[in-house]
Amino acid sequence: MLVGLHQRSIPVDLILFADTGGELPETYAYLPVMDQWLTAHGMPGITVVEYRDMNGARLTLEQECLRSGTLPSIAYGYKRCSLKHKIAPQDKFCNNYPPCREVWAKGEKVVKFIGYDAGEERRRDHALVYDNQDTKYRKEYPLIDWGWEREDCLAAIREAGLPPPGKSSCFFCPAMKHREIRTLYHRHRELYDRAIAIEDNALPNLISVKGLGRSWSWRDFVEADKNQTVLCSMFPETDMPCGCFDG
Repeated sequence: MLVGLHQRSIPVDLILFADTGGELPETYAYLPVMDQWLTAHGMPGITVVEYRDMNGARLTLEQECLRSGTLPSIAYGYKRCSLKHKIAPQDKFCNNYPPCREVWAKGEKVVKFIGYDAGEERRRDHALVYDNQDTKYRKEYPLIDWGWEREDCLAAIREAGLPPPGKSSCFFCPAMKHREIRTLYHRHRELYDRAIAIEDNALPNLISVKGLGRSWSWRDFVEADKNQTVLCSMFPETDMPCGCFDG
């Protein structure tokens, strides 16, 4: 979206990244790459925001789960983790950001760009009723307006001289697919172990939910995966059954 905005000379005044404290290493590694590209093309650098408690102390989503003995809220069918650790820190920053306050003081709305691609129109349609009620922001969906689907986005990123970014999510996100859990186990074993620590810590408090997989636990999935007898050559490197990885 940022590449496309630059191509069309559409001005951008502020770029925020809400850090939950649990993003995948590939996401953190991409931040300086993207930041360098932005500043080299006359765009603002990335401003990192994060959730802080009432005392002003940094509170990551991982810390919150461990303290409360719970899983990320999406495991229970809610989206509170995104609201609290992503949207809220950005809203708080903007509430204190002078250019935004100046716009609101004039009775106008701040334009917020949303990066849903053209294959996600249903997400925009679902959000429209909330967008229309928003008194502070006017939401725009440029990728949908341009007709850019996922492959078009990747092509634009490569043409801009940037490497494709990996998927952005917490390393313990209940929405992760089987292949993503396997990749985490193979490539970032220490993060997988931290995810299992969250799951184990929450187990005494779980009733209908079984674990980070909602109706199943990550631990059980990986243990079952290890016991499969398969030919490793049949699987891509990023989706090997856990028992096939040779370290």
